[in-house]
Amino acid sequence: MDATQQVARQQVRMRGRSYVAFVFSPVVPVVSWLAEIDATLAKSPGFFTGKPVVLDLASVDLSQAAIAHLIGSLGERNIRILGIEGVDESKLGANMPPLLTGGRACAITHVEPKAPPAKDKDKDKSKLPSLLLESPVRSGQSIVFAEGDVTVLGSVGSGAEIVAGGSIHVYGTLRGRAMAGINGNSAARIFCQKIEAELLAIDGYYQTADDIADSLRHRPAQAWLEGEMLRITPLN
Repeated sequence: MDATQQVARQQVRMRGRSYVAFVFSPVVPVVSWLAEIDATLAKSPGFFTGKPVVLDLASVDLSQAAIAHLIGSLGERNIRILGIEGVDESKLGANMPPLLTGGRACAITHVEPKAPPAKDKDKDKSKLPSLLLESPVRSGQSIVFAEGDVTVLGSVGSGAEIVAGGSIHVYGTLRGRAMAGINGNSAARIFCQKIEAELLAIDGYYQTADDIADSLRHRPAQAWLEGEMLRITPLN
């Protein structure tokens, strides 16, 4: 082939990128389960917008038609399914999301801190890594740190999001969403100097702005789990 006819080939550039995905595990009757989704969306309509969602079907036995109907029902609620797990691939039609394997929770409960020098052996060895944000978290920003605590020295704007494997500390106003203990850390807490949050969640249990008492608003507050109930109280 003449050199002038050869097309220059470019290397394909591939990059890795990770996301924290919501995992939906429907139960029967699916109609009742969808009603619970509707109740969540009624309180926070945009909660799942733009978020990756995985459908785990390990707990239900659905036909291909039923799976397709479920995906369509979620799509009508603006919940887009990134992938499906917990089901035989033969049940997935050509136009369905792909089968995913190898998914795992971020192992925040298994973080092993580096062994301290001998002279520091009496110090706390259970401390998880932490992320310090010296600037405010502005509207539209999403900060995800699954390895431990997140501390914000400024405020968290409306429409912003903090997601942490441990606790969340906000030294300014918390107007956005704060989700702590995202992988089963029920001991995590949320602290802020002024609570105006759109949503607070710990280990999957949450309260939206409508659930937060008026007497708590615009005051320093903390949130923690008491059993399966999210509690919010003033700090002073």
